[in-house]
Amino acid sequence: MIKRTLYFGSAAYLSVKNEQLIVNYPEDKETKSLPIEDIGILFLDHYQLTITQPLLSNLLDNNVAVISCNERHLPHGMFLNLDGHYTQQAHLSAQIEATEAVKDRLWKQVIQHKISNQASLLADCEIENTNMQYWAKQVKNGDPENMEARAAANYWRKLFDVEFVRGRYDDLPNSLLNYGYAILRAVVARGLVGSGLHPSLGIHHHNKYNAYCLADDLMEAYRPFVDRLVLQVLEEDGGAGEELNMGHKKQLLQIPTLDVMIRNKRSPLMIAVQQSTSSLAACFLKESKSLKLPTWLH
Repeated sequence: MIKRTLYFGSAAYLSVKNEQLIVNYPEDKETKSLPIEDIGILFLDHYQLTITQPLLSNLLDNNVAVISCNERHLPHGMFLNLDGHYTQQAHLSAQIEATEAVKDRLWKQVIQHKISNQASLLADCEIENTNMQYWAKQVKNGDPENMEARAAANYWRKLFDVEFVRGRYDDLPNSLLNYGYAILRAVVARGLVGSGLHPSLGIHHHNKYNAYCLADDLMEAYRPFVDRLVLQVLEEDGGAGEELNMGHKKQLLQIPTLDVMIRNKRSPLMIAVQQSTSSLAACFLKESKSLKLPTWLH
């Protein structure tokens, strides 16, 4: 079952009753409700939102990723359940004890899929991608030659234009990409804790200020699917405006339901991510050597 992504961008009082999310709006006397078990991600994007502690606890018990947005209306914090698997301790111990050789092998697989998916997006846009295909095949364990960065420079220049530079706080298309990646990060982090893994302990990212290094690692293979949606949003937008708006956000909330291919089967992105995180846990536990990662849906 695909869990729902909910966005709250106006004043409201959120509580829980009988395993239901209860929503009360100041101007609306009618109470709205939704089963908490149907929710996967919850966005809180208004300074007059109130959420009760029992509701927050219930959401975490159901492995819902709760995202808080800042004054720029961009995600800047996330609540996750850190007891999401019945063999949590065994999985976490295996994750901590994973050798550098194992991590390097896993990182190679992630980057190969990322570059291959980037190349496929370029092909869909009728853009030459020969170098991208070559670089995907050249990735070695741990990517010591940084094929990822080489491919990225080529990819962004071709996907948008020569002058485009990826940034965290710029106008479109960067704001669209950043918002989309924040949603993707939440989906992956949710999948990781559900598989008994800790999102802070990465296989490649090791920033001491980053609480989601492992989520940032695994989501790399999924980024091109967000990029494709951003291109669609820009095309439909017709170039109107330079700032992220509510219409853009509504379209980007589709990300968990985007179709991808994983192990030759069509799957919604959120379900595919669960397969990816489960396969990562299996690799840490030495039950498998290969990750289940998404490939392009043509």
